[in-house]
Amino acid sequence: MTISAAPVLRRRMMDLTLEEHTLTVPLVWSDPADARTIDVFASVVIRPGGEDLPYLVFLQGGPGHEAPRALHAPAGPSWLDQALAHYRVVMIDQRGTGRSTPVSDDILTLGSEAVAEHLTHLRADSIVRDCEAMREHLGAERWNVLGQSFGGFTTLAYLSTDAASVDTAYLTGGLSTVTRTPDEVYALCYDKMRDASERYYRRFPEHRDRMRRLVDLADSGAIVLPDGEVVSPSRLRSVGSALGTDDGWQTVWKLLELEPGSNAFRYDLAAAMPFDGRNPLYFVFHESSYANGHVTDWSAERVEPADFADDVTLFTGEHIRRDWTETVPSFRPWRDVSLALAQHAWPTIYDAEAIAGSGARGAAAVYVNDPYVPLEFSMETAALLPDLRLWVTSEHEHNGLRSGPVLERLIALAQDRRVR
Repeated sequence: MTISAAPVLRRRMMDLTLEEHTLTVPLVWSDPADARTIDVFASVVIRPGGEDLPYLVFLQGGPGHEAPRALHAPAGPSWLDQALAHYRVVMIDQRGTGRSTPVSDDILTLGSEAVAEHLTHLRADSIVRDCEAMREHLGAERWNVLGQSFGGFTTLAYLSTDAASVDTAYLTGGLSTVTRTPDEVYALCYDKMRDASERYYRRFPEHRDRMRRLVDLADSGAIVLPDGEVVSPSRLRSVGSALGTDDGWQTVWKLLELEPGSNAFRYDLAAAMPFDGRNPLYFVFHESSYANGHVTDWSAERVEPADFADDVTLFTGEHIRRDWTETVPSFRPWRDVSLALAQHAWPTIYDAEAIAGSGARGAAAVYVNDPYVPLEFSMETAALLPDLRLWVTSEHEHNGLRSGPVLERLIALAQDRRVR
């Protein structure tokens, strides 16, 4: 299996040095006879004087989102300076995103069957193989991992197969279940969204009637977005996904304060819904992230509780719906691919026994009210990792890494454990 590397491009971005690395790797790591390849891109970010620091690879949330681009005017991402105080930071675009042979609408020319097959090779286990190739390319015997949300899921896949390569693991909102079914996950996420909805309406009780009227408008086809989407009630309710972030309630509040017929409402609604056409993988591929030897079969749709069907004011989160492949213009071309993947038997990639035997050290932020990665299942996984220090907190929501000194807190926790 041949892996090739493009020449390294070095650039200065204000006071930062960026080294850009591109590897050509197998699409199918498990089959040496399969000659297909993809590119995997990573940017190594180095502060002045940090040229010899150890590496920290950042695994982005998603699935289907590229790594953030490092800037310093001001610092972006917001946690970058916390990381650069200790590490050289490797921003890797997970396969299928950013500059790592991105999956876009043009791939659909291959036909839905071929595209669906291609996407089955973009999961966390393959991302781990890409990371290992990049680590070896950089000449690091071991490195450190920071996994946000789905990036934490990928970190658990890392610990299932290549724990010896990981010095310290940091997870933020990413301690996923490794034993539960997608149905169990999405059912519990509905419970979390019910709680989030009720908390919101306790603060803004007048918005319950406004939401009910908006659902009536959506049901009659009266809400049309600038791209021509006739918003369905289920799409409208998905704005509740914002309630899983520190300041997301403001997004919902500002939206519900607007006149439904105004341009401002239509454009802000389009921006507030979590799934869109920029990153089609996030929608098409989403439920696979919880499949550890399962067929998902539109899990979130199937396990919707009766009260969510009866009370249209209850917000939903990352609960995707099959009908969006018909009602959302940017998802229509992906309909056949989405239907095929919903019936795919996803292989097992998380190994609870291997994780328990990994000896992994580090720290994790577990968010009490997290509507995407439920606390209860996070604690089950944490029990497999006795050397992983936990910060269980309600100070932040799922995006806490971007909202405060979360990484700084986790680094201090991990270092304290290692001193002992």
